[in-house]
Amino acid sequence: MKPTHVEHIGIAVDNLEESIKYYETILGLKCYAVEEVAEQKVKVAFFQVGDTKIELLETTDPEGPIGKFVEKKGPGVHHIAFAVESVSEALKAAEEKGIALIDKTPRIGAEGLKIGFLHPKSTHGVLTEFCSKS
Repeated sequence: MKPTHVEHIGIAVDNLEESIKYYETILGLKCYAVEEVAEQKVKVAFFQVGDTKIELLETTDPEGPIGKFVEKKGPGVHHIAFAVESVSEALKAAEEKGIALIDKTPRIGAEGLKIGFLHPKSTHGVLTEFCSKS
């Protein structure tokens, strides 16, 4: 398993509309889509920067993972996601190397990607996500 590129950087925000305005007005980026991922209790805004996306994440439920993150740590960088050929194989390889997994099997995330998370206690404090299209 070797990542091909940084797929996206997830940034937790407390106000999606205000955050979109910052990225568009100040940075000159264009939000190309907004999507709700009900299973993860989050609304996501997407920006493309070269091969990498920025995902702004606003909770739809204070008890969801982003709601809890913002409550505990405030808005800011939430996770980094790497594109891999197979999320299943990447998760298996990480677990075989002693990394604790949040997801034992892939699930469907934003934009219909297969995703799986590694626990930050095993990744030097960085919540790490693997993503693949198939």
